Amino acid sequence: MKEFETYILPNGIKGIHRRVKSSISHCALVINAGTRDERKDEYGLAHFAEHAIFKGTERRKAYQVNCRLENLGGELNAYTTKEDTTIHATTLKTDFSKAAELIADVAFHSTFPEKELAKEREVIVDEINTYKDSPADLIFDNFEELLFTDSELGHNILGTKSSLMHFGTENIKRFLARTHTTDQMVFSSIGNIPLSRIQSVAERYFGQREASTRTFSRTAPETTPQFEKVLNKHTHQIHCIIGARAYDIHSEQRLPLSLLINILGGPSANSRLNVVLREKNGLSYNIEASYVPYNDCGMVAIYFSSDHHNADHCRELIDKELQSLRTTALSTRNLAMIKRQFLAQMAISMENNEGYMLGAGKSYLIHDEIDTLEEVYRKVTAVKAEQIMEVANDIFAKTSTLIYR
Repeated sequence: MKEFETYILPNGIKGIHRRVKSSISHCALVINAGTRDERKDEYGLAHFAEHAIFKGTERRKAYQVNCRLENLGGELNAYTTKEDTTIHATTLKTDFSKAAELIADVAFHSTFPEKELAKEREVIVDEINTYKDSPADLIFDNFEELLFTDSELGHNILGTKSSLMHFGTENIKRFLARTHTTDQMVFSSIGNIPLSRIQSVAERYFGQREASTRTFSRTAPETTPQFEKVLNKHTHQIHCIIGARAYDIHSEQRLPLSLLINILGGPSANSRLNVVLREKNGLSYNIEASYVPYNDCGMVAIYFSSDHHNADHCRELIDKELQSLRTTALSTRNLAMIKRQFLAQMAISMENNEGYMLGAGKSYLIHDEIDTLEEVYRKVTAVKAEQIMEVANDIFAKTSTLIYR
C-alpha cells in the first residue's frame, strides 16, 4: 500500500488518504482559517463559529447533530487554532460515509439559530473563566500577546466576554464566507478503505460545494521590542515563560530548531531542563520547551513553575543550559542519540492513526505534500551539530520573559 494517496475535487478541495489495516476510520476537514484571520471587531469569532456549526443544520436539529455518530459508537469534534479550523470524526470503517456526510453538513449547511447561539455564548464564557483559573495555560496567551503586539497573532483564541455578546448569525455567516473557501480546505482520512471509495464519498458530500477562492492575504507581524514583564496574579507558585520569535513553518531551519527544543525540554525525562531543574535540583515539577511555527513567523517558549524562592535559581540554570548550547557543539555521540530519540518519538506518534491523519491533513494543506518517515529520517540524519548551535545563537541570543507572581 502507498503511504499516502491524494486527489483534488473540481471545486478545489484537496484530499489525502492513508490506507491501514484497522476496523476504525478517521476523517477530518482541515480549513486554513483561524483566529489570525479575524478582523479587529471579530476577535473570538473563529472559535465561536466552530462551536456554532454543531447547533443545527438545514436538515438536523442540534441534538440530531450530536447523536448522529455517537449513537453508532463514534464521535464528532472540532478545534480552532490561530491558523486553522478542523472538524473531525472517528467511526467504525463501515460508518465512514456517515461521518463524511455529517462533517460536510455542519461545515456547509449550518443555520446558526439565535436561540442556540445565546446558549453557546454562556458555554464559551464558562470556558474563558475556566481558562483564567489555569495560570499554566493563560500565561502562554499573555506571552503571545506581548510577543505579537498589534498583530492578528497577538490576541487569544477564545475572545472576550464582551466581544462574544456582539456576535450573531450574520456575523458568523460573513466570517465563514470570507475565510472558509474551498481552495483552503483538505479532506483527510485514514482507514482500511480503498481510495476509490474515499474519493467517491468525498465527491458526493464535499464536491457539491460551490468553488470559492480566498481574496485576502495574511500580514506578517511587526518586530516587537524585547521585554521582561511581571504580572501579579497572586498564585501559589511562580509561573514563567522565557521565549522569542522563531522560524516560520516553511523555513529550512525548522528541523534543527525542533531538535534543539527537544533537547532542551521535550517530552522525554532526559531533556536537559528536566534533568537540571527537576531531577538534579528538585526545583520544579513542570518544565518544558515548545516551538510553534506559523505561516510567516514562529515562537519558542521555555515554561516552568516553581516555589517563589526557587524562581531565580531556575532561571540561572536555564540561562546556563542555553549558553552551553550556544557555545558548545554537540558531540557526535550526543547528536546521534538525540536524532535517534527524535525519530523514535515521531514513529511512535504515527501509531496514533487519528493524530497522524490530522497532521497529514494540515501538512498537505500548507506544504502541498507529506513527508514519509523515511524522508524525515533522511532530513534529520543530515542535520549537523553546527546547525543546532547556529540556531541556538540565532533564537536565544535575545529572549523575552513573562512572570506570574
